[in-house]
Amino acid sequence: MSDLPDRRLNAYRPDLAEERLRGLVSADNYVVGTTCEVTVPVVQLRARPELECGTDTELLLGEIVHVFDTSAGWAWVKADSDGYVGYVPDYTIGPVIKSPTHIVTAPRTFVYVGPDLRFPTVQPLSMGSRITVVDERETRGTRYFLLDGGQAVIANHCALVDADMANDYVAVAERFLETPYLWGGRSGFGIDCSGLVQLSMAMAGRQAPRDTDMQAKGLGAPITRDELRRGDLVFWKGHVAIMENEHTLLHANGHTMNVSHEGLEESINRIGWLYNQPTGYRRP
Repeated sequence: MSDLPDRRLNAYRPDLAEERLRGLVSADNYVVGTTCEVTVPVVQLRARPELECGTDTELLLGEIVHVFDTSAGWAWVKADSDGYVGYVPDYTIGPVIKSPTHIVTAPRTFVYVGPDLRFPTVQPLSMGSRITVVDERETRGTRYFLLDGGQAVIANHCALVDADMANDYVAVAERFLETPYLWGGRSGFGIDCSGLVQLSMAMAGRQAPRDTDMQAKGLGAPITRDELRRGDLVFWKGHVAIMENEHTLLHANGHTMNVSHEGLEESINRIGWLYNQPTGYRRP
């Protein structure tokens, strides 16, 4: 069993597997998958098609997935961005109709029924959501991007999908301060430690694996504690934090239940009694 590919990054079941695993795993059928996109602001991705199953990660509006199977109200998918595999309710995805033109860059924003901040909102969106802009309007000095159907978002909360990204991913992470901690969370509404690393890096044009163990093994290069500087990562078993400078770190954590600042020494002493000492340090 231990020789099987990581189920988080490889889609396989006894009855079905993704085509690229042919010859590596045994399954009754192999499929390439159908390309779809997420059609809701945030959806939880789970290891099993059960609402009682805990969240592995989250997918954001406009993100691309490959769908291998749909059954009993669930879709078995693989995220295009990081390769994560799991189940989402089938109503949360749909065919790709138009390519996204913009990405949300504010931690959180709203979609309005029209281009006016006094209008009712339709739904909230998280940083990282992808939208298709069809026009622009200005109301009382505020610029709006129009979506299909006349809905609108604040233009200053978005950027072109191919625009130059922020150079400092730590500055992006700092914008999530006091965002609630959420196991498996990966959005401005709730986020976990490795989700904060991944989403912040993505907004700086850098790819990162989703889970802490993946990041600890393959993100950047190992360094020593004495070498720590801004942007480096500190790992414990099941946890990761981002260094803001040589002495202070930033992390989504279950102690404060939000994204918070903490001194490096303070965090090592506090975490140590339960999770022991850091397992490693890396420079991504």
